[in-house]
Amino acid sequence: MKITFYGHASLGIQINDIQILVDPFITGNEKASDIDITSLKADYILVTHAHQDHILDVEAIAKRTGAVIVSNYEIAAYYQNKELEAHPMNHGGSWDFEFGNLKYVNAIHTSSFPDGSYGGQPGGFIIEGEHKTVYIAGDTALTMDMKLIPMQVNLDLAILPIGDNFTMGINDAILASDFVQCDKILGYHYDTFGYIEINHEEAKRKFFDKGKDLMLLDIGERIEL
Repeated sequence: MKITFYGHASLGIQINDIQILVDPFITGNEKASDIDITSLKADYILVTHAHQDHILDVEAIAKRTGAVIVSNYEIAAYYQNKELEAHPMNHGGSWDFEFGNLKYVNAIHTSSFPDGSYGGQPGGFIIEGEHKTVYIAGDTALTMDMKLIPMQVNLDLAILPIGDNFTMGINDAILASDFVQCDKILGYHYDTFGYIEINHEEAKRKFFDKGKDLMLLDIGERIEL
């Protein structure tokens, strides 16, 4: 499994030959100006919630690639009404896709489209594929529901928001990593704009002091599990 950071909360995940994008917000992110969305491959696009900084490039990429959009029922229906292919899910549900099993899990946040229309309830994803298991928290506060995750799966990586203000900050993300029982963390949803700028060295040190590894990738950088 290969994971590429495209800035903010945007990710590329390759599982075998399947290409997955998560929350593509690239063209609106000045820090991601080197990423050309017309070059991105996508078989699936996972959407955690309907805010603009998570869906901005979904429609353009899906139209070009024919990717299946996977999200909650309301978001899936929104894109189906635009004649795009979508797979609806809801909290607690899972589905076996060609890349592996995907589960839609709870998140505490809000969810509305840029025009103010209802975007359903926000969520996160647990992906099991290629003998690896990854938790993508989405935009969320720290929640006790995270404690349910290690009762069902053993995580190889937890992808957690760390920018504070709109989501968990560093200290709550450390607790979240305890809750999900995963000490290997990929931080995201930080630095994109002023409200969520962080001190990188301080963040890494706080995780390190708790015996955890916080990865903060450059935009376009890739890791392999």
